[in-house]
Amino acid sequence: MAGEPSSFRARVRGVYVLVLFGAAFGFIESAIVFDLRHVAHLTIPPTAYRVLVNLGFVTFISPRGPIIATGPLGRVETIREVCTLVILGAVAWLAARRWPRRLGALLLAFATWDLSYYLWLRLLLGWPSSLLTRDVFFLIPVPWIGPVLTPILVSVGMFVGGVRLFLLPEIAATRRDDR
Repeated sequence: MAGEPSSFRARVRGVYVLVLFGAAFGFIESAIVFDLRHVAHLTIPPTAYRVLVNLGFVTFISPRGPIIATGPLGRVETIREVCTLVILGAVAWLAARRWPRRLGALLLAFATWDLSYYLWLRLLLGWPSSLLTRDVFFLIPVPWIGPVLTPILVSVGMFVGGVRLFLLPEIAATRRDDR
């Protein structure tokens, strides 16, 4: 088709924009962790917890004490985590008109955010010291912990899948509710 090459170029530019967004958002996230570790003197992950489910590469836990902090700081961190997911979802929604490409945008933005988060933490804090260093991945619905290698491998897969989905051409909706 005559319009396909320029349309493909536009999709490739979209990939660059999503990567730029993810890298910048990853820095913001790592800066927050940097601040928390320096101001609140937090050590993560927790050392005392009950294992809910252990999948080897990720463990879902019930900590015996607060992971971030008690009171407002802990609640704010959990809400911030929800807001992070909302922002990533909103960017994906705005990046494409149809679901396959929106999913691709979400995977791409999330993966870039996560990969750059660990890269920025390494540059800012010298952490993690290795790919096997344990970390808290998420706080919701319960805390997830495991080696840093886990989210890195998952994010690389999400990045590749996200690029592939995002580069798909838009297919005209056959039903009104597909929009």
